[in-house]
Amino acid sequence: MVKSILLIVVLFFTIAGFKPAFALQADEILLIVNKNFPVSTDLANYYRDKRQIPATNLLTVNMTKDEDCSRKEYQQQLLEPLRQYLDSHQGTKIRCLLLFYGIPLRVAAPELSRQQMAELADLQHRKKRIDGQLKNRQLTTAAQQQWQGKSELLNKQIVKFGRTNQRAAVDSEISLALIKTYPLENWQLNPYFVGFRQQLEKLPLKKEQILFVSRLDGSTPEIVRRMIDDSLYAEQHRLQGRAYFDARWPLPTETNLSGYASADASIHKAAELTDKLSSLPVHLDQRERLLQPGEAPQAALYCGWYSLGKYVDAFAWQRGAVGYHIASSEAITLKTKGSQVWCKRMLEDGVAATVGPVAEPYVQGFPVPELFFRFLLDGYYTLVESYFFSIQTLSWQMILLGDPLYRPFRNIKTVD
Repeated sequence: MVKSILLIVVLFFTIAGFKPAFALQADEILLIVNKNFPVSTDLANYYRDKRQIPATNLLTVNMTKDEDCSRKEYQQQLLEPLRQYLDSHQGTKIRCLLLFYGIPLRVAAPELSRQQMAELADLQHRKKRIDGQLKNRQLTTAAQQQWQGKSELLNKQIVKFGRTNQRAAVDSEISLALIKTYPLENWQLNPYFVGFRQQLEKLPLKKEQILFVSRLDGSTPEIVRRMIDDSLYAEQHRLQGRAYFDARWPLPTETNLSGYASADASIHKAAELTDKLSSLPVHLDQRERLLQPGEAPQAALYCGWYSLGKYVDAFAWQRGAVGYHIASSEAITLKTKGSQVWCKRMLEDGVAATVGPVAEPYVQGFPVPELFFRFLLDGYYTLVESYFFSIQTLSWQMILLGDPLYRPFRNIKTVD
C-alpha cells in the first residue's frame, strides 16, 4: 500500500476564503445509465424527481453488465457518447457526472498487440527462470544479490510493458472526459485539491477541464433508493448521531510525516475538526485494534483503518451516515455475493455515502481525511465537492458513492 508519498501538511488557514461563487446545482448534473440494466434508468428517474434534475440531463449508454470493461469499450461506449452529448448540449452547464447502478467500476489498460503479448510472455518466462535460480541455496551472497537485481529489473519491465499502471476506476478516468489526450500511466494531479492551491499555474490540468463524478450504486437497487432517501432525510433533519474516528496509534509529536503515519495523523485531525465544527459527540480510538461489534452505536460519521477486505460490523448506522475506511481494495466489487469489502458492506448495512478504491491506490490516492470531513462539515459544500477538494489524484483508483448534492450538515442560511 505504501509507495512514494506526496507529503502534504494541510493547515486550517488553507481553507479560509475557499468558497466558490456557488455550490454545485441540480441542473449541472448529468445522469448516466446503462441500457442493459433497465433498473439503472428507473433509479435515475427516481433521483431526478427527488432532486429536480432537468429531463434532458440524461445519457443512456450500452455497456457490459460486468464490473470491468475494456479500454476499447470504455472509449467507444461511454467516453465518446458523453463527449457527443456535451458537444450537442453546449448551452447546458454540466459540472458533474452521476453514474448509476450498472455502469462498470474499472477500465482496463489499452490492449496489447499480438507481438506485444509475445514479448510480455518472454519477459515473464525469463523472470520465472531467474526466480528459480534464486531458490538455489548454494548461491553465494554476491550471486544471490546479482540474481535478485535481475529479477527486480525484469519485474519493472513487466509492469511497464504490461501496462498494469494504466488501469483505473471508470469514475476517476471519466472525470477527464473534456481532455482529448493525457498520459495513462499512473495518475494525474487534481487541480481541485486544496493542497495544490499555490501550485495551480504549474499543474498540467486546469479546473475547467475537470468534471466532478459520483456514483449511486450498490449490491441491490433497493440500496440505491435508500441512499437517495436517507440523504434527503438527513438534509432536512440535519445528520444526527455520533462520530467515530479509529486511528491506529497516538498522534505523534513530529510534523514531518509520510506514509501510514501521515494518514493516521490526518484521522486524528479529522476528529479534532469534527469536535470543533459540529455538535456530534466524537469518539477517537487510538489503539491498533479496530472498533469491534457493538462499540459504535448511533454512527453518523466514521473514518478508520486498516482491515483489508474484512468489514467489521461495529456500527449501528444513522440515516444519512457517511463511512470511510482506508484500505487498499474496499470498492473492488459492489456486487459479488459474500464479499466483505468495506464499501459494499457499509452500504448494505446503512451508510448513505462512502469512498474507496477499486484497486491498489497507494496512500496518496485516498482523500485526505481532515479535508474531506472539514468541507463536509461546513454545510455549504456538497458531498462531491468535499471529495474533489480533498483528493490528490485523478485517472486513478478511487470512487465516491453517494448523492453528489448531499449536504449532511446543510446550513440553510449559508447555502440559500
